[in-house]
This record gives sequence, C-alpha cells and structure tokens, in this order.
Amino acid sequence: MGIVIETFIWEPSSSVFIFIFFSSFLLLSLFPFYLSKHAPTTKSSSLSDHPFSSSSPRFQLYFLLLYSLASVLDGLWLVYGEFELVYYGINKEDTVTFMLIGFGAALFVGSLLGLVSDLIGRKKTCLVFFILHLIVGIWKMVAPSPSFWVANLCLSLATSIFSFSFETWAVVEHDKVDSKPGHRQDILNETFWLMTFFESASLIGSQVIGNWMVGGNLEKGIGSPSIAATLLAILGIACMSRHYDGTTKIMTFKDYRMSFSVYILGDRRIWLLACAQACLHFSIAVFWILWAPTLVADGREAFLGLIYPCLLGARMLGSTVFPWLINASLRTEDCLTCAFVVQALLLSIIAYDYEEIGVLVTQFSLYHACIGLILPLLARLRTMYVPNELRGGMISLSLAPANAAILFILMQRGYYRTIENSTMIAFAAVGLFMAAGCMYVLKREAFKEDMKEEPISTFKD
Repeated sequence: MGIVIETFIWEPSSSVFIFIFFSSFLLLSLFPFYLSKHAPTTKSSSLSDHPFSSSSPRFQLYFLLLYSLASVLDGLWLVYGEFELVYYGINKEDTVTFMLIGFGAALFVGSLLGLVSDLIGRKKTCLVFFILHLIVGIWKMVAPSPSFWVANLCLSLATSIFSFSFETWAVVEHDKVDSKPGHRQDILNETFWLMTFFESASLIGSQVIGNWMVGGNLEKGIGSPSIAATLLAILGIACMSRHYDGTTKIMTFKDYRMSFSVYILGDRRIWLLACAQACLHFSIAVFWILWAPTLVADGREAFLGLIYPCLLGARMLGSTVFPWLINASLRTEDCLTCAFVVQALLLSIIAYDYEEIGVLVTQFSLYHACIGLILPLLARLRTMYVPNELRGGMISLSLAPANAAILFILMQRGYYRTIENSTMIAFAAVGLFMAAGCMYVLKREAFKEDMKEEPISTFKD
C-alpha cells in the first residue's frame, strides 16, 4: 500500500492585500483633515489641497511618470532575471559569479557615476539609464543564448544610476522654480515620499507585466520581457529628449573637487548620513539575496510570487506615514533612529530564531514598511545637509562601502562557505544598529550647530 504525502504550499491571504490597500487609502485621504486641524497656518503645504499642488505641478507629474517608468524597467529585470537564469540552466556557482560581477561594477564604476552626474548634468545621466536598458533589451533579443555577464554589468550600472540620478534631477529642477525655502521644502517632501510610493507600485506592475509576457508557453514567451523592456526604454528616451532640457550651470572639475572636499569630506554630519545610507543599502541587498532561501528553508514551500507584492505593498504603506510624521513635532533624526532600531530587531529575530512562514512574512512586511518610511526621511536629510551641486557624488560614494561589504560576504558564502545565511542577516542587523547610532549622533551634532548659530542671530538683532 502506497503512502501519499500531502504538500502544503503557503500563500498570503487575500485579506492582507485588502488591509494594505485600505490602510494606505485611509492615511492618504485623512491627512488633509489632520493638517487642517493641527497646522492651519501652513498654507504652503503641498498636500493640503491635492497631491500635486506645487508651483510646478507639470514637472512633478512629468517626473513621477518618468520615475515610474524607470522603476518598471528596473523591476522587470529583477523579476525576469532570476527566471531567465533557471530557464537557461545556470547553476548556483555561476549565479554567484554574475552577482559578484554586478556588485563589483557597482563598486568600482557605479561609485564614480554620481560625481560624473554632478559634472555633466543630472538629466543626461538619467538618459544614460534608459540607454543602458535599451542595450540590454536589444542584446537579449538578438543573441540566441545571451551572455549574462554583459547584461548584468549594464544592469548593475543602471541600478547605480537609478539610486541617485532621478532624485538629484528632481531637487535641482524644483530649485529652479521655487525660491522660497519653506515652500521648496514642502514640495520636495511631497516628491520624496511619492517617489517611494510610485516606485513600489511600479515594481508590482513590473511583476504583472513579466508574468503576462511570459505566459504559459516558456519557449515562445522567454523573449517577450526583453521586447517590453526595449519598448519602455525607447519610450523613456523619447520622453526625456522632448521635454525639460534641464540645462544648468555646471562647475569645473577643479571647483567641484574643492567644494566636495570642503562641504562633503570636511563635514562630520555628512559622514554620519553617508554611513546610515550605506548600512541601509547593505541590509536591503542582503535581504533580497536571502529572503527566498529563508522562506523555503527545510523543504518548506511558498508562493513567492504572491509574497513579493505583499512586501512591496507594505513599503507603499510605510511611505504614506511620512507626511504625517513630517507635519508632527518630531525631528527627522528621531524618526530614523526608531525606524532603524525596529528594522535591526526584526532582522535579529530572523537571524537567530526559527519561525513559521506566516511569522516570517509578517516580519518581512514590517521591515519593508520601515524602508518605505526611511527612504524619504533620508532624502529629506540630504536636502538639509548636502548641497545640490554635490548631491549625486555624495550618494554614490556613500554606497561604495556597502557594495564592498556585499562583495566580501558573497565570496565568503558563495565560494568559501565560511559563513551561513543567518550570519549574513546578523551582519545586516548590526549595520542597522550602527545606522541608528549615526542618526543619534547626527541629532546631537545638529543641536550643537544650532546652539552655535543662536548667539550670532541674537547679536545681529
């Protein structure tokens, strides 16, 4: 008599997606009422009337559409790339090699692209992002058995550009049309959290596009996402070439080097902010490398395709909390400190405690909700401390230590087998605790600067 073993494949309940959707909707719809009662004098608030109530609504809408298009491109290869490696029979050792090539390119080339962006112009760098995706799309359509290291190299550089170019371009463009500091900060705050919200929604959309293009026929559908990526890249190039020439006054290399040494390398607050950014980037990279192996450990099964949008939906929900906190009497550094500590505790539990899939998904979702809050908060701090002319270089260089750390742990885990997955997650947790400490020290440094400036202003009065 045969034995039948029933297998259970875990999947999130539909009520989870409904909860995320309605929670985000409520936070967005109730915020104007909260603002009218608690901040009635803030007439310049960019969210008091409608989502695009800035003095440059046309550019903001145009920028968010382009940013969403870029996010779809980035997410399409993220979802489709893993499926493509499995389809062509790439083993784990080769996969690790491709990841090392990608992070190596991000470390040795991508770290300098921010400096180049500040020198040649931010919009031109955004255009390079779409050109790189166009090259990859055409390469995968033309080559019968594409060389993955070429595609991975281009996509890694494109991801490095994506991490700083669009944000710096938006900040510079908003400075052109808004000379009032308070109103400008309100517009940028709105843009920052909408970028995180739209990016998360676009990543979910890229998964839908990838699944639809591939379909059930793998032989015919394997090249379809490449066609979609090529068309989207052409659309992005066309849109950027037609509108908003974005011509700005560019510094010479000598002036840029001197300014960077004084305002970036010579400012302790920038070092603290850069350290926090690097720790967050490292933890996010470790998470996306290990989230699937952690869920399906010990032979467990789960629908990863349904868990992925759940995590991104949690990040969307976290971004909607940002405008509430900014208009409350809370310092940005305090909010970041709390968010980093929560993230670190979550990863610590994941690293050293065996959990069921449902509990793990809950912890993953809370982790991503914190990311949705942290990203616009860090962008706000960059606006406060980093000059616009040096913003791209500061962001790209701050990610260099994180990429170097990822390269190191990938080699130790993928080649030498000297560390375990739990150790990698523990390193990410330690980095987040360090980020929280950086925010605490940054708050004290900012307080000292305020105390130094107060007697001077009193003397002038």
